[in-house]
Amino acid sequence: MQGGGAGAGAGAGAGTGTGEKTSVNVLAETWATRVRDTSGDMPSSSAPEPVDKDLAVREDIRLLGRLLGDTVRASDGDAVFDAIERVRQLSIRFATSADPEAQRAARTELEALLDGLPRDDAMIVLRAFAFFLQLANIAEDQHVVRRRRAHEERGSAPREGTLAHAFERLAARGVTAQEIQRCLGSAFVSPVLTAHPTEVSRKSVLARQDTIAKLLDDRDRIRLTPGELAEQEAVMRREILALWLTRTVRVERLGPLDEVAGGIGYYTKTFFSELPRLYAELEDMLTERFGVTERPPSFFRIGSWMGGDRDGNPFVTAPVLRETLRRQSSAALAHYMNEVHTLGGELSLSGLFVASTPALSALAERSPDTSAQRRDEPFRRAITGIYARLAATSAVLDREEPMRRAVGRAEPYATPEELGADLRTIEEALPAGLSRGRLRGLSRAVDVFGFHLAKLDLRQCSDVHERTVAELFARAGVHTSYLSLDEEGRVALLVSELASPRLLHSPYADYTDETRGELEIFFAARELRSTYGAEAISHAIISKTNDASDVLEVALLLKESGLFRPGERPSSDLDVVPLFETIDDLRRASEVMGRLFALPLWRAVVASRGDRHEVMLGYSDSNKDGGFLTSGWELYRAELALVRTFAAHGVTLRLFHGRGGSVGRGGGPSYQAVLAQPPGAVGGQIRITEQGEVIASKYASPDVGRRNLEILAAATLEASLLDDPVDPATVDARHAVMDELSRVAFRAYRALVYETPGFDVYFRESTPVSEIATLNIGSRPASRKPSQRIEDLRAIPWVFSWAQCRVMLPGWYGFGSAVTGFLASRPEGLATLRAMYETWPFFRMLLSNMDMVLAKTDLRIASRYAELVSDTRLRETIFGAISEEHARTKEAVLAIEGRDELLADNPLLRRSIKNRFPYMDPLNHLQIELLRRQRGGETDARLARGIHITINGIAAGLRNSG
Repeated sequence: MQGGGAGAGAGAGAGTGTGEKTSVNVLAETWATRVRDTSGDMPSSSAPEPVDKDLAVREDIRLLGRLLGDTVRASDGDAVFDAIERVRQLSIRFATSADPEAQRAARTELEALLDGLPRDDAMIVLRAFAFFLQLANIAEDQHVVRRRRAHEERGSAPREGTLAHAFERLAARGVTAQEIQRCLGSAFVSPVLTAHPTEVSRKSVLARQDTIAKLLDDRDRIRLTPGELAEQEAVMRREILALWLTRTVRVERLGPLDEVAGGIGYYTKTFFSELPRLYAELEDMLTERFGVTERPPSFFRIGSWMGGDRDGNPFVTAPVLRETLRRQSSAALAHYMNEVHTLGGELSLSGLFVASTPALSALAERSPDTSAQRRDEPFRRAITGIYARLAATSAVLDREEPMRRAVGRAEPYATPEELGADLRTIEEALPAGLSRGRLRGLSRAVDVFGFHLAKLDLRQCSDVHERTVAELFARAGVHTSYLSLDEEGRVALLVSELASPRLLHSPYADYTDETRGELEIFFAARELRSTYGAEAISHAIISKTNDASDVLEVALLLKESGLFRPGERPSSDLDVVPLFETIDDLRRASEVMGRLFALPLWRAVVASRGDRHEVMLGYSDSNKDGGFLTSGWELYRAELALVRTFAAHGVTLRLFHGRGGSVGRGGGPSYQAVLAQPPGAVGGQIRITEQGEVIASKYASPDVGRRNLEILAAATLEASLLDDPVDPATVDARHAVMDELSRVAFRAYRALVYETPGFDVYFRESTPVSEIATLNIGSRPASRKPSQRIEDLRAIPWVFSWAQCRVMLPGWYGFGSAVTGFLASRPEGLATLRAMYETWPFFRMLLSNMDMVLAKTDLRIASRYAELVSDTRLRETIFGAISEEHARTKEAVLAIEGRDELLADNPLLRRSIKNRFPYMDPLNHLQIELLRRQRGGETDARLARGIHITINGIAAGLRNSG
């Protein structure tokens, strides 16, 4: 096949290289018929009748349910279907019965049914419910894309979170083009993908789900004939069958490089195409609305912790770090070569009709393409030369040869900038209009992804750094007991050593494995920055930062590896980023940074980094330490204090928000979260972690991915350029109220979690935390230390476990007590809280997130998990406290919002939650029975597999549980 591509020799194009109704049908139809639209009507342009906006998603769910039902029936027979339907009906009776006797009767019957299920039948039943929830998620995600397209087709007003809406707000407030350009010129927006053990789906399962989503999308966008519909349904049926026959849980635990491979997959799915597209839309809007013709810089970057995060993960080593960058680079270069090859087929312009520029002619002459057929095609010859240089670059950097061979040998590119310059040469020679397609996107991709793909962060715990530094001092004979020094003594010693040109480590000294491993990481980082560019690794993050010495210790390790240079003007090649996580650390964050800035040496280092310093704030551990309300408030207060401290020292603050997927770990809508930041806390600079299952939910689909990227960009612009000054007296009054609420909520939370005797036993017996720890869903151990203490448990399994048993405690506990106490002493207290809710984005976001978590909480289900606790008195004490606080919190949230039901302002989410519960509840009931059997001593391997499947299904039903 002939074409005009850039690889595989002269002129190669693409290179060488229904029937009876089943009970699952009933599940689908029951789900579908229960969905009703209460969110308001959007008039049709051709008819006055209201539009049923949910009809399409109901039809999709019905279709997927029917196909799943046919699949299960064909595979496993009618008897299993009867069991599925009976379990579902009893679950609904249990969840909806207002009469306690009726509820107890449903529970007794359900327990008897589940107890009597043969082991294999129980597995099929729980798999059916888990798969149905996954398919329903696919349909709902597709509906989000459908509704967005419908808004665009109808010419609706721009929605919140879009760039169009942001620019409308900016224009209405009189923000000038120059102010926007200045903001974009210094902006840095970065979602950072992190690998955490809440992503429960295997890659092979996600691949099937992606295909099903694509088929639904095609049905929506393309007018298909009846025959084509039937053919497409047959394909979908095969995909669902393949999904049904695919193992959903992993046999072996993931390794760090497995996580790296999974992360890179999102570039192929979304980032390679959608980030350049987002930049193009931004450029066009700036031109159309503000007359700005200059391209904005590439301020939007994707970061990653996969392969660089060593905190509590002994499997991330220097060889893993090297292989991570190699794989990332290989993915980036493969994308460029594919795009260049296709571009060669598109730009068939002849020199007979288009005049070549001198630069293009020179580029074409340097190409190894000497085919006589293309002597008059300078663009193709130039592109073939670019492809050859990319192939050589891949061979040098990544030790890989492309599947499409280059037409000849060429010199590799030394930097991405060289490649970008060649692409600009082609762009500048093209006639107007032809440069705004693939070439435009490729040029932006090279600028964004370079040869490294993602900015890879290094992260380690401060405890490890201080032990490493202590050993270096001892082995070098500088100080034999560094760990015994107080903070002042440590800082003095570290500053003295950082000013000295000598090195502490010796290749001949005998170090512990831990110290040797830490040194090797930093040596590898220097090597990789030299190979792939300075952008490849530019951050070293310190977990559990307590004081200034924690930051200086990392600087010393950077010095040992040549990444920190002493002298009159000391400088660091990496941003050293303190991570403040506990409540106490958050309260001291500003003080610690002030002490650092007061050190002449460190202030000089900051100057070498452009007078900018990054600080990371931990949402997860602060929540586990102090509860939802106190964590949120202390994070806000820490940001305010940091803004003041940084301004006093003339340093630009960049905040890195360590948010998780669940509300208990800082999750929630990104747009509202960014806009709820304190004044001065954004300033065009923000990084946010994207963790666990949130990565798939946000970025597995290109359409949904672009929307989420756009939300971050739009929110950052609005938060940076729209200032809503508030009267200082109002601010002081708000803060005083929050201080009081936080004090009470903190005491209530700590009293339950850390001061109630036996609480750790209750937690481990009433949740599947032990089973989650054995689930092969991440490379990181569940606890930092081998202990049963709540303090040593990671925040991720802590939150994930409470979500599985439907308590969701980290997302609300303590708020009810705080509000009850506040109102008891203030007759006007409710009016005060309502005013804060109406006028303060921060408080409104807190309430909105709590509202959502409470809607997903189900204490009827949770009561069954509580019965797994062997100590009756302990069970009654703790579950009683949880139940009472839940009632107080729900009452408080509804009173402040002035509503009668949860999620009253989000009917779409309310319907989704309400209608998925009857299909999620059976998984909870089955999980409880399986947990009881396994903990009772049964050793059948199917028990553990079944528990893991229920964990998978419940997480799919809740969607943001980790």
